[in-house]
Amino acid sequence: MDSASSFRWASGWDSPIYCDSRKILSYPVVRNLVRDAFCEKIRKVFPEVQAIAGVATGAIAHGALVADRLELPFVYVRSSAKEHGLGNIIEGEVSHCKNFVVIEDLISTGNSSLKAVNALREKGCEVIGLAAIFSYNFSRAEENFRRANCRYFTLTNYNHLMDLALENEMFTSSQIKVLRQWQEDPAGWKPPHKYENDQS
Repeated sequence: MDSASSFRWASGWDSPIYCDSRKILSYPVVRNLVRDAFCEKIRKVFPEVQAIAGVATGAIAHGALVADRLELPFVYVRSSAKEHGLGNIIEGEVSHCKNFVVIEDLISTGNSSLKAVNALREKGCEVIGLAAIFSYNFSRAEENFRRANCRYFTLTNYNHLMDLALENEMFTSSQIKVLRQWQEDPAGWKPPHKYENDQS
């Protein structure tokens, strides 16, 4: 986050921060740490799991790694059906699978995650829950998952990130203020022309 950073999400929201979990895949030690954390918590929270589904595209690789370690079937769910070939929205075989856990990279409002959950349910699959690397801790996501009757957990979240940023003095106080304001009203937040560069 520098003095001019802002990012436009697919939802149309502006954000002063961008979480790119795809970079995890380039670092074997970190990649395996995330995979093992997923596996350990899935075994505890969703012990009845029988299959893993990854959300395209950010969680395909993470989901495949988890499925491989747990020795479970794997499929992935596209954001929309292919416009050619078989026209699939779900890639892989689901007819023999039960009790899916969906793997996601991050959760903002939860809409894209729940779109994948609903695609599986429409194919007759039982989705017992969802697991993600990161959540922005938006109340809208909590409400959306509650309405969809879908349990979920994340390995880490925005609040934890802010705590670490403060503890390690990664951002200035002005930047932290902007990040807190954005989290309170992400839909209404607009990027300032610049952030103050104080070191307090």
